[in-house]
Amino acid sequence: MAEQPTAAALPEVRLPTALTFAGLVAGLVAGMALQHSSARDTVLSVADPVGALWLRALQMTILPLIASLLFLGVIRTAETARAGPMARRALGLFALVLLASGAMAALLMPLLLSAFPAPASAAAALTIAGPAMETPLPGLGDFLDGLIPTNVFAAAAGASLLPLVVFMALFALAAARLPQMSRSSLTALFQAVAGAMLILIGWVLALAPLGVLALAFGVAAKSGGAAIGIFAHYIVLVSSAGLVIVAAGYGLALAAGRIRPLTFARAMLGPQAVAISTQSSLASLPAMLGACRSLGLREASADYILPLAVALFRATSPAMNMAVVIYVAHLTGVALTPQVLAAGVAVSLVSSLGAPSLPGTISFIANIGPIAMAMGVPIAPLALFIAVEMLPDIIRTLGNVTMDVAVTSVADRDGGD
Repeated sequence: MAEQPTAAALPEVRLPTALTFAGLVAGLVAGMALQHSSARDTVLSVADPVGALWLRALQMTILPLIASLLFLGVIRTAETARAGPMARRALGLFALVLLASGAMAALLMPLLLSAFPAPASAAAALTIAGPAMETPLPGLGDFLDGLIPTNVFAAAAGASLLPLVVFMALFALAAARLPQMSRSSLTALFQAVAGAMLILIGWVLALAPLGVLALAFGVAAKSGGAAIGIFAHYIVLVSSAGLVIVAAGYGLALAAGRIRPLTFARAMLGPQAVAISTQSSLASLPAMLGACRSLGLREASADYILPLAVALFRATSPAMNMAVVIYVAHLTGVALTPQVLAAGVAVSLVSSLGAPSLPGTISFIANIGPIAMAMGVPIAPLALFIAVEMLPDIIRTLGNVTMDVAVTSVADRDGGD
């Protein structure tokens, strides 16, 4: 069997999670304490510019980061597709699950928000971004016309993410057909860009406790205690989309892998425990391999497909990323037409399939930011929600690990047949 491509050697970036969450709490408490104080406006005159400056620093990394990661992801996926029938079968399964994941969130989240809307006062407080970055496309003709940019640099300058994503995906597919030397040179260039951007975003995230503190203070000072409930509401609804993927993993293993639910559940106890404790699919890989052996899957399938899944496949990403953007759109009053939701699903699929593995908070920025920009949804509230991402990230990892083993069981069954 052909050797699978290795992952890009990108710098490790970490968010000071505990300090960022502490900054969120401190900002909310201070904002509520000074809400009716004469000092409120004085503190806001400092906090608002500090928060806005940190937010702009976060935003400036999105375009070059997603462009470089998308190129690397498509190149790696194309190389994997050439590795043999098992690889192509696995990639096909990955793509189908990712598409279903994003479509599910596009249908489910508006229903959940209609049944359980966010508190109006808190929603108003979180509209800190001003107007959306891009007006949603009103008609199908305009939507299709906007897919192909006449000037890719103008699209990038105008933050038109969907045509930029289309161009980068096509550019990477074309580059994959170049001779090895030329392809390697382009890959090295984009890997260097991605690495530099991750170092830069690491510097920005190092200031996250201060930036989140400033933004949270502004929200609480304007809305009081109503802002606190929005975070619990957000965590529950966004996590619900991830739990659907967890349940779908059991259903896929039963329907296509022909594994009984109780058998699958017993085998998944170990990998799921590791996933919850580490929030890392890579750390869960040995336990997933053990689960596949206990399920009677062929070692040739598990030893090849599971590492491939960990590198290229994150089943919860389209669902939970779309859920976050739809939630923010609900808060900020952005109308989500079918065309806009379709654009979000397309970007979520392309940005998820094949993107190099990144820490949860970096994926939050690299994947959700482009979806929001493509759908015309303000991204400023994301800067606050990143402070509580550690809780939904547990569900992300749990769903990814469950679906990785489920897809492996399907690919093994198909290969055996």
